[in-house]
Parts: sequence; structure tokens; C-alpha cells
Amino acid sequence: MSQTVGLGTPIYSFSKDHKPVATVASGSRITVESYDCFEGQITSSETTMNSIDWERINPATGPIFVESAQPGDVLAVTIHGLDIKGPGVLATGQNLGVMGHRIDEFTIKMIPLEGDEAVFNEKVRIPLNKMIGVIGVAPELDAVPCGTPGNHGGNLDTVLITEGATIYFPVFHEGALFGLGDMHAAMGDGEIGVSGIEVAGTADLTLEVKKGKSLKHPLVKSKDGLSILVSAETLDEAAKLAVEEMIDLLLPYTDMDVAEMTMLMSAIGHSQISQIVDPLLTARFFVPQSFLDAYNIEIF
Repeated sequence: MSQTVGLGTPIYSFSKDHKPVATVASGSRITVESYDCFEGQITSSETTMNSIDWERINPATGPIFVESAQPGDVLAVTIHGLDIKGPGVLATGQNLGVMGHRIDEFTIKMIPLEGDEAVFNEKVRIPLNKMIGVIGVAPELDAVPCGTPGNHGGNLDTVLITEGATIYFPVFHEGALFGLGDMHAAMGDGEIGVSGIEVAGTADLTLEVKKGKSLKHPLVKSKDGLSILVSAETLDEAAKLAVEEMIDLLLPYTDMDVAEMTMLMSAIGHSQISQIVDPLLTARFFVPQSFLDAYNIEIF
């Protein structure tokens, strides 16, 4: 029977100074409950912007201390299942997201969940793509708010962080100090309005420490391939760095030089946007599984 880490008092930043709420052995399968990104403060479309405590946004459950995790290791987080709770919440407003300069009022839409769909209106039903927005470990230096992404994870808002995926994080402190929150019933690449369909939920995970290899940025492994996630002040910077980091990661597994690998990645790799609305912007570079199979590449 897996251990359950309940809601309790959430954290609003990833930090080496937070006291762990649970301790698990490497390889443990656990269940983690999470609030939605508003910590349940929005209960109807009539909720006003001023009634929300904006210091309680993007709460995460954690941190969870993973035994044997040490600085320089990698924490592998495999997502077996996500159980989400409706209704969902969509919100946008003045100076929020990409279109905030053309919106005058804080606007909320409550989204019923029916089966495998979210009901936007009588004409539009959105297929669920359940995913985790905030997920990561304690950063190397100072505390980082849960709403900000980085090489420790955080608010990565990446649609690939979903059921069946394994996410790999660099470990900066003993125990890794893992946490998660900000689940979505559905979200598009970019999260352009500043929210996806925000929901509370439960994640079924395995946490495993990987020794002998290191990472600079989070990786996501799915059945389709491998993606590296990079966050930076501009999208251009994040996208370019993601390409370079992926090429540097893969080169040692091949017989290619930088020029040949660059040509191949230009033909088969994909620069993609994760989110463009957080304090740092997140891009990813994706390499298909067919390439990894051709060179028998297993990063971990």
C-alpha cells in the first residue's frame, strides 16, 4: 500500500529550508494530494479579484524528503495516474497573460468536468489532458516562489508532465525536497491567458534516486521521446539554450560531431513552447524516440 501525502499546510516556494512533511525511500510509490492553483479560493464566477489572497497562489504539497538523494544525483518522478476534482476554474484579467492589455476586468469561468471532457460551453467540449503545472525540488540557492520555473522545476506548466511520463530533476540538497501542485484538467502550450483549467487532484507517483549521472535542467521522458525544459528571462534565450543543452546531452551517446548532430536535430527535433506567462518563460526541445532507439540511448 502506497504512502499518502495529504494536503496539510502547503508551501508557496521551493526551498532547502522547508521542513519535510514526509520521508520516503528511493523507489517508493506514493500518493500526493494537491490544491488547485488558487488554493480553493475561487468557488464561483462571481469571485472578485480583491477577495483572493494572492500570496496563496500556486501552493505545492511538500516537501517530501527522498532517502539517499544527495547533491549531484537525479530524482526520477514517474507519474502513474492523476485523479482530478471538478469543477475546474479558468481565469484571466487586466495585465494578466498575453491579452491582459486588452481586458478590463478580472474574469472567471467555472468549468464542469463530465467524463473525459471539460465543458466550456454548449458548443465546445474540451478533451481532458490532465497534467501537473508545479513540480520540482529545492533549488540550489535561495528560495524560489512556486509560481516561478527554473532548473529545479517549479511552475514549468508543461503539457508533457502527465500520466505515463517520467520527469528527471537535478538534486541540489540532501533528500531532494520534492513537491508538486497546480494540476490542470486541460491546458494549451503557452497557457496564454495565465491559467489552464485549474483543478485540485491526486497524483500517483514513484520517486527514485538515480546515481552516477547529473543534469542541468529537467528532462521529461514519454513514450514519444525526450524533452529538455529550460526557463529564462526571454523565450528566445530559453529555446536556444534548450537546443544546446539537448545536443550536449546526446552527443556522448553517438559517433557524431556537433555539426552533424546539429543537422540531424534540425531535421527531426522540435523547439516547443511550454509557457509564456510566468516570471520566467519556459521552452523545450523534443527528440523523438526513434532516434533514441537507433542509437540505443537510455539517459537513465
